[in-house]
Amino acid sequence: MKEEQYKFLSEYFTATKSRFNVIKALHDILPAIMMMFYPMQLVYLFITIGFKSEVFLKATFVPLFVLILVTVLRYIINAKRPYEVYDYTPAIKKETKGKSFPSRHTASAFIIALAFLYIDVKLGIIMMVLATLIGITRVLSGVHFIRDVIGGALISIIIGILCFFIL
Repeated sequence: MKEEQYKFLSEYFTATKSRFNVIKALHDILPAIMMMFYPMQLVYLFITIGFKSEVFLKATFVPLFVLILVTVLRYIINAKRPYEVYDYTPAIKKETKGKSFPSRHTASAFIIALAFLYIDVKLGIIMMVLATLIGITRVLSGVHFIRDVIGGALISIIIGILCFFIL
């Protein structure tokens, strides 16, 4: 997206309280849902198949690996955020400078969704939809470029496919 589009979205979502409430709710609640169900999945796996099972270990350590990898990449790359490049106030105010690429929220959501997909296809598909919505709200709220979200998703998808379905 271009500067005008980010500014337009910011103005659109902040123009009315109802629009702001919608983007704020999506921005905050979608990741919270993901982070609520993921520990529940781990507890379920722990109880049903034990902590030494391959499934439990993959569901625990693959997302942890992606989180660490993305955090390190963000630190090294230190890409500016849209509101830094285009000098506007995003719909969801954020003070963070840099560390935009790749999107950690999106990467985390996609790797967790892939962990669900590895264990249960129906839940995995639901979580993939949630992960996609999380990525979209990161852009619509003005805190990430599209490339940040796509980068985070691709890192997780590649690592998830390799670790959950090939190795």
